[in-house]
Amino acid sequence: MIEFMVDNKNGNVWDIGQIVTDITWKTARQAKPASLDFTIVNDGLAQSTTFAVHNGDIVRFRKDGQDLFYGYVFSKEWGADGQIKLLAYDQLRYLSNKDTYRFTNTRVEDIIRKIAKDYQLKVGQLANTGHTIPALLEADTKLIDMISKALDATLMATKQYYMFYDHFGALTLKNINEMRLNFAVGEESLMTDFSYKTSIDNETYNRIKVVRDNKETGKRDVYIHKDGQSIAKWGLLQLYEVADENMNPAQLNQLASNLLALKNREEQSLSIDAIGDARVRAGYTIYVNLPGEGLKPYLIDECSHSLSGGAHTMSLKMKVV
Repeated sequence: MIEFMVDNKNGNVWDIGQIVTDITWKTARQAKPASLDFTIVNDGLAQSTTFAVHNGDIVRFRKDGQDLFYGYVFSKEWGADGQIKLLAYDQLRYLSNKDTYRFTNTRVEDIIRKIAKDYQLKVGQLANTGHTIPALLEADTKLIDMISKALDATLMATKQYYMFYDHFGALTLKNINEMRLNFAVGEESLMTDFSYKTSIDNETYNRIKVVRDNKETGKRDVYIHKDGQSIAKWGLLQLYEVADENMNPAQLNQLASNLLALKNREEQSLSIDAIGDARVRAGYTIYVNLPGEGLKPYLIDECSHSLSGGAHTMSLKMKVV
């Protein structure tokens, strides 16, 4: 059962669940707003003559009791067939704005709060990451890229993944360890097709070289961590990282160690087509039972739900963390 509401922001709130013909809800784990594509029949017999949907209107979408999407209409298209196609995004869309910020000794959650306050965005639950970023200066940069950079710095320092997303109208930051669903798909459960891939081509490194400009000596300090066993197996794959000049030797050494732990492995990615479940979105970890692999947890990078003609399907792009 779906609930689909449009708020014109002028006192009119419309229940359009009976005139929506196609819905596609997409979420991504990194630096993208959730989107909602939907089509409405413009000449329904029971439709009020005062009904209209405009850019900027609020859209609320629920299914099976789950709060799925709260966002704003960004485009509207119609033609002679009497149908209107609309596209809405959640609050993360407003983080595409560019600005200049300087942050000193700040955690990523505080950066989110500051930007949200300046841009009048609603904030929900923000995790305490416990990591202080020494300095972050971004000029003429998208706000979402600033937050992503702070999240990357937190990951490299703590080896903890955090999911930043809009939860039904509130900016939210959660440790992915708190985003596990008691949910499984497989050959005999919901899954209709899959593709599995392993690679060392993109994000695999077995030698980490961290450098820092030392103002006192006028030279560059270098910290190297490597794994000889995987170098012998895959060849030398180096990640070169320029660190913040305010980091001390212990922090730099730890950074190199953490990066090696995160990057010195094959990437394992999985694409799945399955019968839809409203609980599933990017950022969550679910269990997948594959032939030859058994039951394993996978992190959802991208998720697309399609609801059309009474059918609900989903496509997932996933990775091993």
